[in-house]
Amino acid sequence: MNIAQKSQRLPLVSAKRRQFPLADHARPVDLQARPKLAVWELTLRCDLSCRHCSSRAGHARPDELSTEEALALVGSLAKLGVLEVTLIGGEAYLRDDWLQIIKAIRAHGMQCTMVTAGRGIDQSRAEAAQLAGLQSVSVSIDGSPDVHDSLRNLKGSHQAALRAMHYLAKAGIQVSANSQIGRHSYRDLPKIFDTIASAGAHSWQIQLTVPGGRAADDPSLLLEPYQVLEVFSVIAWLKPQADAADILIWPGNNLGYFGPYEHLLRGNLFGGHRGSCGAGCVSIGIESNGDIKGCPSLPSDPYTGGNIREFDLVDIWQRAEPLRFARNMRVSELWGYCAECYYAEHCLAGCSWTAHSLFGKRGNNPLCHHRALEMLKRGRRERLVQVKAPSGTPFDHGLFEIVEEDWPAAELKAAQAVADAQQLWLET
Repeated sequence: MNIAQKSQRLPLVSAKRRQFPLADHARPVDLQARPKLAVWELTLRCDLSCRHCSSRAGHARPDELSTEEALALVGSLAKLGVLEVTLIGGEAYLRDDWLQIIKAIRAHGMQCTMVTAGRGIDQSRAEAAQLAGLQSVSVSIDGSPDVHDSLRNLKGSHQAALRAMHYLAKAGIQVSANSQIGRHSYRDLPKIFDTIASAGAHSWQIQLTVPGGRAADDPSLLLEPYQVLEVFSVIAWLKPQADAADILIWPGNNLGYFGPYEHLLRGNLFGGHRGSCGAGCVSIGIESNGDIKGCPSLPSDPYTGGNIREFDLVDIWQRAEPLRFARNMRVSELWGYCAECYYAEHCLAGCSWTAHSLFGKRGNNPLCHHRALEMLKRGRRERLVQVKAPSGTPFDHGLFEIVEEDWPAAELKAAQAVADAQQLWLET
């Protein structure tokens, strides 16, 4: 089947309004929390139809913010204490006023960055973005050319992404890269690294593909939990090469957790390891119609705390219950394997987006390095089986169940060799 035959129908986005009651007052913990990073879906309009897109980007939302509303939101973000605003989509550059919004962000003293697949970035757009004040752009590279083009649903999209990196660098904008790791791409990691190093990327964000949006339509895109053992070995092998090339490997929040390479990959963080979910604590997510979440990737319905057309942004941040969950989260909310884990109090089941997209609730996350290693010691592993399909709307998800099983004898020896090598690295 060619890529054109895999094209997926883009969902029309409802403009139905919801009511978001706020708490009567802000608690001390709500007043102390301040978002350092705002990730803003400037528009849901997109020039690609990627198979792993969690927002099902394509059409603009019918009720997206006007220019005046967007500029007012920039001022509210500055008032809230945001330090950096990352523009995403869809594709941010498909909004006519994207440069005006960048200028406003910089005028309010905040850093401005962007994430893009790069299809529409030419030299003219890159130079205009630099003049507006855009400081750094992360371009998505998801595998070798064939794998990337298949995931992005367009032949030539890999080449377009590399051209975008060239144009941006030539215009004087810092260039980084980001990659989704799934079942089709995880063995392409060395090829991706060589590609982005040649393109002059200063950093590389890596995260696991999450079964939200279109990725939930095709579970074959997802890693099985036991495959993280190999993923971490490859990333650890690449880390010295990245250091030598002055490329920062930046593990995403759902690439975890607490295995032997945690300090190697996250030693620059407080405590030398990642903490629990930061949604609504250090990050804020904005949908293009003004809906506010603690993290931009979280499913919309259960995690939207309010809309800026109805409430002041500071009030939403401090008094909306859906933004408070990570400020309140306790070990008592954990279930399954995570409830009994040695690292439960520190990890709190890791990425809430990943867990909720799998099971319809947070608190248990099988895509975990430590967990896969501990299960391997017993000759066991976990697989994910989809039991309910997604609805077909932005940021939706299906439901999965965990199947625990013995490692097949033919694969067990190789898996143990990988684990033994990781333990040897830790000891030396």
